[in-house]
Amino acid sequence: MKTFLLSAATLLASVALMPVSSFAQDKMKPGDALPALETTLRNANGSNTTLKGAEKENGLLIMFSCNTCPFVVKNEAITKKAMEYATAHKIGMMIINSNEAKRGDDDSYDAMKKFAKEQGYTVPYVVDENSKLADMFGANHTPEVFLFNNKHKLVYMGAMNDNPSDPTGYKKMYVNDAMDAVVAGKEVNPKTTKSIGCSIKRKA
Repeated sequence: MKTFLLSAATLLASVALMPVSSFAQDKMKPGDALPALETTLRNANGSNTTLKGAEKENGLLIMFSCNTCPFVVKNEAITKKAMEYATAHKIGMMIINSNEAKRGDDDSYDAMKKFAKEQGYTVPYVVDENSKLADMFGANHTPEVFLFNNKHKLVYMGAMNDNPSDPTGYKKMYVNDAMDAVVAGKEVNPKTTKSIGCSIKRKA
């Protein structure tokens, strides 16, 4: 019994000493307000931008992504569809790379610039230093999307479609349906889905 209590105490102590940045905060919920509107973010195209600067008259679509996650790579065609759909519906879009633990490697700023150019991104692809935005949103996976309406309220969060593992076989494009509802002034349904992908690599 003493051994068990000692082990439990040791475990709790080790968790308490772990850096706060290694954990995401509680995930946002539908109805929550868009955070960090004025935070300056470094775009892969060499400029600086903000969430406020990226939004358009009908809202803002945020995607947490990266360069190398297999789920991101296999869903690039879906990402482009969402990008085009958002533009056509006057919804801004921003792609955020929060993989701070890989910033000196595959998710470096130079690697992001190359990746954005290769993919033909027409929206900001930005560095999330120290995973601060991922922590604010409670984002844990790539890809993972958060859609806000023109009142800065979260109306949809989760996966882009109903088959992230095999995007060639999807039947429901959740994010496009959510954008349709936003433009029409209707309630989004579903408001949340489960995001599936690689974990965001926060710095320990």
